[in-house]
Amino acid sequence: MITIKKPEQFERMARAGLAVAAVHRAVRRAAKPGVTTHQLDTIAAEVLKEHGCVPSFLNYHGFPATICTSPNDVIVHGIPNDVPLEEGDVLSVDAGAIFERYHADAAITFGVGVVAPEVRQLIDSTEEAMWAGIKAVEPGARIGDIGAAVQAVGDRHGYGIVQEYVGHGIGLNMHEKPNVPNFGRAGSGMKLREGMAICIEPMFNLGTHETFVEEDQWTVRTADGSMSAHWEHTVALTPDGVRVLTAQPELQADLWGTG
Repeated sequence: MITIKKPEQFERMARAGLAVAAVHRAVRRAAKPGVTTHQLDTIAAEVLKEHGCVPSFLNYHGFPATICTSPNDVIVHGIPNDVPLEEGDVLSVDAGAIFERYHADAAITFGVGVVAPEVRQLIDSTEEAMWAGIKAVEPGARIGDIGAAVQAVGDRHGYGIVQEYVGHGIGLNMHEKPNVPNFGRAGSGMKLREGMAICIEPMFNLGTHETFVEEDQWTVRTADGSMSAHWEHTVALTPDGVRVLTAQPELQADLWGTG
């Protein structure tokens, strides 16, 4: 875990964060029935290059792509392929960028065309849980406050809350201490302080919380084949307050009063 002490370090992370937001915007716009996740990966690589960034994921421990694309019952770490998307699919897209050595990381989940109402609710509730966790972030709060806020949303809807895969610190490395679980007890865990940056990323399943990993050693699926959703933002505790570095620019304007 690093402590960021200089404004320019946060700004490098913010540049990476804006690139990640641009990837999500472009991929979401392109994801139609008949399009492959390999095509989406190519789009993501082009967007990162345009923003002067390199991908965090490509070759990370051998991962073979720019983004993770996780459809339907795939929770995380799906590898882009040439299988066309279909109407009614659910797709999670996890993207990371590096700008001048500093990382940002975020994930979104969306429906391809029209999805079932219960799936739409799963997607929306997982995003709601992410924002609940973000609202718990402030200097002096604890990691358990984030987990408790996320868990409260999942429990209210009866979703399976994934436990093996959690949020994390971020900075000069994509994954740093501390771990940021999506469950926990308020008031417990490490105390947050100015200079930290963390990723908050709930993963909720329509069925069981249990998971299994495919033979490729990357693709993580729900154990019962139920649909899954995943949302994530990079959040920094800066001298000027808490900033969501990977939010879309218009949302950043709403949050912080700046463009």
